[in-house]
Amino acid sequence: MFKVNPHYAKLPGNYLFAEIARRVRQHAATHPEADIISLGIGDVTLPLPPAVVSAFEQGVREMGDAKTFHGYGPDFGYDFLRQAIRDGDYAPLGVEVALDEIFVSDGAKCDVSNIQELFSDDAVIAVTDPVYPVYVDSNAMAGRAGVYDNGRWSRLCYLPCNAENGFVPPLPDRPVDVIYLCYPNNPTGTTLSRAQLQTFVDYAREHGCLIVYDAAYKAFITSDAPHSIYEVPGAREVAVECCSYSKTAGFTGTRCGYMVIPREVCGQGDGGQPVSLNAMWKRRMGSKFNGVSYPVQRAAAAVHTPQGAAQCAQNIRYYLQNAALIRSALSDMGYEVYGGVDAPYVWLKTPVDSWAFFDRLLTQAHVVGTPGAGFGPCGEGYFRLTAFGDHDRTAQALQRIRNLG
Repeated sequence: MFKVNPHYAKLPGNYLFAEIARRVRQHAATHPEADIISLGIGDVTLPLPPAVVSAFEQGVREMGDAKTFHGYGPDFGYDFLRQAIRDGDYAPLGVEVALDEIFVSDGAKCDVSNIQELFSDDAVIAVTDPVYPVYVDSNAMAGRAGVYDNGRWSRLCYLPCNAENGFVPPLPDRPVDVIYLCYPNNPTGTTLSRAQLQTFVDYAREHGCLIVYDAAYKAFITSDAPHSIYEVPGAREVAVECCSYSKTAGFTGTRCGYMVIPREVCGQGDGGQPVSLNAMWKRRMGSKFNGVSYPVQRAAAAVHTPQGAAQCAQNIRYYLQNAALIRSALSDMGYEVYGGVDAPYVWLKTPVDSWAFFDRLLTQAHVVGTPGAGFGPCGEGYFRLTAFGDHDRTAQALQRIRNLG
């Protein structure tokens, strides 16, 4: 019999959101009369903007005409989309990005999990705590995380984020090869200032490590926080950036994202020579990815048009109004609340452990959130609510929480 990857057996229990879904299904089965409101998983609820739908439909019609039909597309994305990304996302920030540094994919989650294939087997990984689980799980599946014990992986370097340090991660306390950062942050909803992000870029340059920067929620920024790590001097030498249309334009079910890998970013080869990550990623995508469909890329390009950008911004304002409502209501109830200003996530301190708080909301209020413990040890004692729901249903859920007393 063939042997399987032994590192999968080290993964603890279910994936966080699979476990939440299991508990919700069980509660719904035993309480069929319950009207469950979910403020848990970060899935959007508003439909695709009209400009995006129109471009999507046009792309499909082109695929139905022999004169405009498209077969296999470019491995790294059509130039029309990469140009739109460069002109729409980076030029307004004063950031220069070349077309061959932009790689279109089927989502940021795939990119942030697949990028680890470029790392050596013994690479030391640093993650914030709490953390989006994919950064940890993908490296654990590759054998870099070590042994899981009492909520922690033995080989990972954890950067604790809590109310005491303002949810600003400290620098690693030992040598690391890769640092994963996500800002605006999932799950805490907080951001880093330019000065705080500059500290990490300076550290990475000094110590020769890589920053994997997840900017999936940059469209929600309302403050002067940086939208891209490349706004920080020196970042092009040490950082790759993952971006997504999922929350920006409602593409959670449409699937499209992109990653930027500057040509300056290099790792070390076996002989000590510098190796371009840009070239490595091109090789990986050419071997293992056939690209995003033509109609989806046409739809994504429409996000960067004036009409599409305005419609996406309108949807984002809707979600941020929900976030403001959640923050205000929870604060009035006496909870300590964080995030929700530059992100669609609100992070609150719980009076009991996070899974107990989850069960209480589910069973007594029929409201679903996400327990902080699922994001790492430092997430214990916290809870995440999302702003992606319907406004009226969000208000109803908050009233139910208020009624719990």
